[in-house]
Amino acid sequence: MINRKISLNKGTYKQPNIFGYYGNFGGAYIPEMLHRNVEELKDRYIDIMYEESFQKEFHALLKDYVGRPSPLYLTERLSAQYKTKIFLKREDLNHTGAHKINNAIGQVLLAQRLGKKRIIAETGAGQHGVATATVCALKGIECVVYMGVKDIERQAPNVARMKMLGATVVPAMSGSQTLKDATNEAIRDWINNPVDTHYVIGSVVGPHPYPDMVARFQSVISEEMKSQLKEQTGNELPTKIIACVGGGSNAAGAFYHFLDDLNVELIAVEAAGLGVDTGHSAATTKLGKPGVLHGSKSLVMQTEDGQVVEPHSISAGLDYPGIGPLHAHLFESGRAKFLSATDDEAVQAAFELTKLEGIIPALESAHALAALKQIHFKQNDVTVLCLSGRGDKDLSTYMKRME
Repeated sequence: MINRKISLNKGTYKQPNIFGYYGNFGGAYIPEMLHRNVEELKDRYIDIMYEESFQKEFHALLKDYVGRPSPLYLTERLSAQYKTKIFLKREDLNHTGAHKINNAIGQVLLAQRLGKKRIIAETGAGQHGVATATVCALKGIECVVYMGVKDIERQAPNVARMKMLGATVVPAMSGSQTLKDATNEAIRDWINNPVDTHYVIGSVVGPHPYPDMVARFQSVISEEMKSQLKEQTGNELPTKIIACVGGGSNAAGAFYHFLDDLNVELIAVEAAGLGVDTGHSAATTKLGKPGVLHGSKSLVMQTEDGQVVEPHSISAGLDYPGIGPLHAHLFESGRAKFLSATDDEAVQAAFELTKLEGIIPALESAHALAALKQIHFKQNDVTVLCLSGRGDKDLSTYMKRME
């Protein structure tokens, strides 16, 4: 069981302090109209999450509806390619095809207990939108999903799924028409509907308590990894954990129960786009500096006068100009190593996994796979890579690269 308490003064790697800060990053920078909602959430989320009835319903749905635990799969040919042991944590096998369902179930159950009648969400790759729409269909709750126009075009299968599930998909027309802009529109909706609406944020971003709350819901990933590693290797601690990072929810979940085990190397992989220095990238830790975005202080890609720089990634889920405050702290403190992979490297890594293991990964997960070429492995290393989603939604992009 996860520790329920939050330190009053000093946050840990796992949890922020009472003000929502991980080291120098976090907090709640919100409009006055949202103060009541965010304060209510902050005051009640821990108690609600760890009520016996909540835990029973949450874990029953993870088991019987999502299909958890997700497998920890020891690759044979991929491991041979890199002359080490590489396990894949198969979040792609969850119902809806990604890790996003873990958090969506948790937050919708929480919203019900807060008396909310309407759910809104933002989505980039569409997986969070699909997951939220799925749980809302299950529970009979109205669902509105905001999605950038560009992402609607490149993630058409997920848009169709959301609509079939009964969600209203609202296009975000401003800015780069991607995840950042969808988030802006969702926040505007919440400001206009503060009483009956809960905003299901899909990543470890946003004002406190969202980064901590989402990380706790996603921590089921690392909780399972520990017991699965113990069963398969005799040791619950891996040598390395690799995960892609945009906002960073799958990485937060994969890292969570290992954050204080300093012998476990944590490796986060960002989207370099066309190249870190090309002006078309989403590698926040390489290009960002401290700033406030979507309600929290973190590392943000911005100009000298504080204007957000438009990110670029072939992957809609990593196309974000910031990073969660937990990850900003892991970067600044040196607890995690941050690498990046270009669009081309991610696509090549996706084809490599497909041909070696018969698994088509999401473009987001392909960035984590691309980092394998950048890491020096020892033969006796035990590496776990979080395969955060499956590649069905990205087939049109992959097919273009085959032409």
